[in-house]
Formats: sequence, C-alpha cells, structure tokens
Amino acid sequence: MSSYLEANARERIHGLLDDRSFEEFLPPSERIVSPHLAQLDAPVAFDDGVVIGQGLLHGERVFAAAQEGGFMGGAVGEVHGAKLVGLLQRAIAENVSAVILLLETGGVRLHEANAGLIAVSEVMRAVLETRAAEIPVIVLIGGSNGCFGGMGIVARCANFIVMSEEGRLAMSGPEVIETANGVEEFDSRDRALVWRTSGGKHRYLLGDCQAIVADDIAAFRQAAADAMHACLQQEVALTLAEMDAEHTMLAARLQDFGAQSEPMEIWRCMGIDNPQAVPMLEATEFVELARHSVPHFAAPQPGVR
Repeated sequence: MSSYLEANARERIHGLLDDRSFEEFLPPSERIVSPHLAQLDAPVAFDDGVVIGQGLLHGERVFAAAQEGGFMGGAVGEVHGAKLVGLLQRAIAENVSAVILLLETGGVRLHEANAGLIAVSEVMRAVLETRAAEIPVIVLIGGSNGCFGGMGIVARCANFIVMSEEGRLAMSGPEVIETANGVEEFDSRDRALVWRTSGGKHRYLLGDCQAIVADDIAAFRQAAADAMHACLQQEVALTLAEMDAEHTMLAARLQDFGAQSEPMEIWRCMGIDNPQAVPMLEATEFVELARHSVPHFAAPQPGVR
C-alpha cells in the first residue's frame, strides 16, 4: 500500500494519473512565488504550494491540481489561487474530460489576508463555471491537514468528493471553533472527537462526500476514475433543482440531528446499532455497514451531486 496521507503533492498527483502521463504547468523552475510573503520576509515556495497540470486517467485527458500540505498547511494565497483558477479556465477552453482537485488546506493564507480571500472566492466561481461547461470537478481529500475554511466550501461545490477516513472536511477547524466558543463547545485536543466530527466516515454518513476509500493512492485513483465515468454519464452542471434539494437535505439534517452533540449519537439515530465500532472498521467494511444500516444508503446512490 502507498499511503495517500504520507505522500506529498507531487507523489499523489503522479500516483493518481496514468504512468508518466503528468505534465506540470508552471513548475518550480518558473519561479512563480508570492510577492506578499517576500514582503514579509516569510519563506516562499517556487510553486506557491500547489502543483497543477494535465495527464491521463484511465486513458481520459484530465487536468489536476494537488495542494502541498507541507507548505503553510496548503493555505491559499493570491498566486496559489490564481494557479487553480487558471487551471479550471483552461480546462473549459480545452474541454477536458474532468478536473481533479487533490485538496489539503487549512483555508486562506492569513499572511495574504484579503488577497487570499479573493483568491478562494475566484476558485469557487471557477469551479461552478467548469461545471456549467459540463466538465465534472472531482475532489480528493486524504491529507493530514484536512480541507477547511473557504476551500471546504469549494470542495462542496464540486460534483463528487472522495475521502479517506483520515481525511477531514469542514468549514471551521477544531482550533478555530475552540478559540471562538471555548473548550466546552469543542475540545480540539480530543483527536478522536475531531475525526468523529469532521473525518471521512462521518462526512460519508451525512452525505457530504460520495465515496470513502482506504488510505491508499491506488484506491483514490480508482475512485476518481469511477467518479469521472459516473459524472460523464449524467448532468454535471449545478442546477436550481439541485440547490433546492441540497437545502431540503440540510433542513432535514438539522431537524433530525440538531439536538445531538456527539457524532456517535447521530450514527445511532441513523440506524447503526453499535456506533462505537465504526471508528475501527476498514473502509470496505464501513461502507457495507452503512448500506445495510442507514436507510438513505439502501437505494443505489447516484454518485453525482
């Protein structure tokens, strides 16, 4: 097994795509760095913490981007965001089969403040424009930093999200919640609670991600290919009907689980008799449990949101 969690951005993107098919756009040799970090005498990366390019996935031409969690936690600044936006816009111009985003980020780079916020909003718009052009956007989340902040919203704008149990997805990170509302609201030191709340298994049960896989680059590769083929057979543009359905789902979730403060309580309410066993299950065992225990998994899932 080649761990997705332990790999860096380039290892992930090369492992995801067909052998030797990846061609990087704006590689480190181009020396595209953040002007804001230089002004603050902060360290810079020559790719600004994101790898972008094109390649093949099971023979289909795709564009892909991988955030480097080892550089500022994958945080988004002006150049970082511009590279993602440019990739998505070029995907539309060249009508590729799909765009795959390997996200690992804490959100906006605080060093760049408004420039980072604007960059994330532009990425969000570009994702929706890509979907409007009938090109599916697929997100993979399995890095140690998770996917938080504005990029968490970007992820939920995509057609399809694949996560591992080790991946995390949320708007606010544990430390942010604790700082804003106190340790009584959320203890960020309780790592088991953090993963129960924002980890892949909980997100899968809630319907926030469409597939959960083992911490293995090959498993992410197969899931991304399956998601691409599913998307290419269905409408991928975001519609008003789909947004209405999403709001209906969220309202029902609040009504059903709004009084619960512990994910295990939510899992029990969903129909899982022994929620304490969920964290110990392998990905395939967990998916089978969800299909047999949770009513909304009983029917075949459409695979595209």
